[in-house]
Amino acid sequence: MSWAAGHGARIYYEVHGSGPAVLFVHGSGGHHAAWWQQVAALRDNYTVITMDLRGFGCSRWDGDHDSAAFPGDVIAVLDAVAAGRDGQPGAGPQQAVLVGQSIGAAAALRAALDRPDRAAGVVLAHSLGGLQQAELAALVQADRAAAQQLPVLDRLLTPQFRAERPDLAFLFRQMGTFNTATMADLRNLGSDGPTLDELDAAPFPVLLLAGGQDSVLSPATVRRAGELLTRARVEIVPGAPHSMYWEKPALFNDAVSRFLADVTPTRR
Repeated sequence: MSWAAGHGARIYYEVHGSGPAVLFVHGSGGHHAAWWQQVAALRDNYTVITMDLRGFGCSRWDGDHDSAAFPGDVIAVLDAVAAGRDGQPGAGPQQAVLVGQSIGAAAALRAALDRPDRAAGVVLAHSLGGLQQAELAALVQADRAAAQQLPVLDRLLTPQFRAERPDLAFLFRQMGTFNTATMADLRNLGSDGPTLDELDAAPFPVLLLAGGQDSVLSPATVRRAGELLTRARVEIVPGAPHSMYWEKPALFNDAVSRFLADVTPTRR
């Protein structure tokens, strides 16, 4: 158990395993423990970092929630991990690949753009990371309007999974009970998202990772973002829903692992 200091908050994080670092940033219904299936799969080859944004899980803060502070929370954790347990410069991994799920993607991307010295790459999972572009904004808004016609759980997990694994579907719902942030607290999320030019100029690689059955962000929207960005990679996983990391973790982990293998040094 560790905490990083970040602008009036104590940001909770955990570090597992060793090797090149990867930091997972949760979505609106999750927290650090939501990544249990990723930690178990990756910790033998990577330093796996999980965290709680303010308003989620174990993090503690003063004042109102404001999602505009999320990128700073991510940077605080990256700096704390880089300092290592003894607090000496260079003691821990100096860079990490940032994997952001849904709302966590906007925080991860802005953190990487603000501190590119800490970012070895970024995976935008089921999100465009707050990209500021008129055509994409209209597509995202249309996807969101369609999703709002569905019950919340139908947007995130498939009915088949919920029928076959009621235990994991129940645990998925319970994850959110540890959080105090509300959707209203996320109103500023992505308000300082990058332009296409800013992201294309970023010194780190980017992967747009999406599910073929995502009811929140359509594969077509993600593909269009990939067409407009000159350097981003796009991977659409057939049959995967918005919460692929939870429902189909092997597919999610394989996609992330391929990206990690490409952008991080080979472990010796």
